[in-house]
Amino acid sequence: MYIKKILWAVALIGLIVIAVFSYYVYSVMLKPNTAFNNEEAYIYVPTNATYNQVREQLEPLLIDIDKFDALAKQKKYTTNIRAGKYAIKKGMNNNDIINSIRSKNLPVRVSFNNQESLPKLAGRIAQQIEADSLSLLQAMTDSVFLKKNDFDKQSALGMYIPNSYELFWNTSAETFRDRMLKEYNRFWNTTRVNKAKAIGLTPKEVMTLGSIVHEESKQASEQPRIAGVYMNRLRIGMPLQADPTLKYAAYQLPEYQDTIIKRVLNKHKEIESPYNTYKYLGLPPSLIAMPDITAIDAVLNYEKHNYVYFVADAKRLGYHKFAKTLSQHNANARAYHRYLSSQGINK
Repeated sequence: MYIKKILWAVALIGLIVIAVFSYYVYSVMLKPNTAFNNEEAYIYVPTNATYNQVREQLEPLLIDIDKFDALAKQKKYTTNIRAGKYAIKKGMNNNDIINSIRSKNLPVRVSFNNQESLPKLAGRIAQQIEADSLSLLQAMTDSVFLKKNDFDKQSALGMYIPNSYELFWNTSAETFRDRMLKEYNRFWNTTRVNKAKAIGLTPKEVMTLGSIVHEESKQASEQPRIAGVYMNRLRIGMPLQADPTLKYAAYQLPEYQDTIIKRVLNKHKEIESPYNTYKYLGLPPSLIAMPDITAIDAVLNYEKHNYVYFVADAKRLGYHKFAKTLSQHNANARAYHRYLSSQGINK
């Protein structure tokens, strides 16, 4: 009888131990442990991050960070941190959270357009991935990379085709740059390269003219007509006389820093610069800004017509009036200049 009592006691203790252990396992591994109300929360784990850095981001998202610590240590996550963007869904338990932040690095959409220079592009990208603007700019201007891929610092901006791309948040500066080179080569497929050859331009020259067209007009519907004007001028040996190139040339000078030129004047036409297309024939040495894809394709598919002149339309701002003769152009230009003067725009 005494032995039976001992066995019953041992069995009861065993059951209690099993129950306690089971509850511990449940509370540590299987019990929901999220403290936020949204459907998802995200953490961004930097390259070479420590567990403490991850823990700092997790703590406000979890009900019981200590139980998470216990399981993270047991599953060796504390010594196997992986960089990236990770999602934690509402109602997840610690085991699910660890599995998510260990192996489910989420891609991000990286987008850019209309950046006027490599420094501005680097700043834009740094807002979207882990790499900082300085490392991005260094990668973009690396002389060995540029020479190997037939670019220089002037033409390098043309390698970045404005669009949205899927990348991992922890993408390095060099990896981003290399990916953009692949996208550039993909963009310049056989069809586009052949179209460039057919109109007597190289891809880089198309990009340069596309940047001028884009600066002249953001209206995709009239970009092919503007491109046609410039192609006509190139064909007959007439200077491009593109106002955006004058502005670009001016902005390289100290006296025009931190200014906005709203009206091109005769003094701007005297600026000594290879980008002054009033002084020098042909295309400028490189693109003057980042053109949209619509402007690039507008050059490749330019409208064939007999227009040689165009000027902004005062009655339809954002659009232009086109002319075949200088007299008609001068009349259109006078109307636009009267509009500028009426608005007090004198420089």
